[in-house]
Amino acid sequence: MPDAGVVHALNHAIVEFYEKLSSWEHDVVREKGLTLPQVHTLEILGIHKAMQMKELASRMGITTGTLTVLIDRLESKRCVRRRPHESDRRSIIVELTDEGMALFEEHDRLHMRLTESLTANLDADSRSTLLRCLETMNKAF
Repeated sequence: MPDAGVVHALNHAIVEFYEKLSSWEHDVVREKGLTLPQVHTLEILGIHKAMQMKELASRMGITTGTLTVLIDRLESKRCVRRRPHESDRRSIIVELTDEGMALFEEHDRLHMRLTESLTANLDADSRSTLLRCLETMNKAF
């Protein structure tokens, strides 16, 4: 059984980290004229490449209706495009355009710089431990 005091401290540390990361993310996104959900859509497509609307909605934890509105707005900004699925006429594939890929790559570089800055004082073993912890926590979701 985990120590209640440690779990309590972890809870507060995770919430504080989330709030600081969210604030940083809002500041970065605001400069680009995009919303956080729009940038998260670009991130998912940038990392995982083109995918069906249904799969993208599932990865984002939103409905396909909500995603349709998001994709409409990203399409109007020329960041994504829709195309028919090759073998399933009912399915639509969403992919980044060159403009969308450029925004994703720029945002990804900002994340890399932040990660490097946040972990600069950690030795290699601590970085590896942090990575394992985050991977384990992500799997729990």
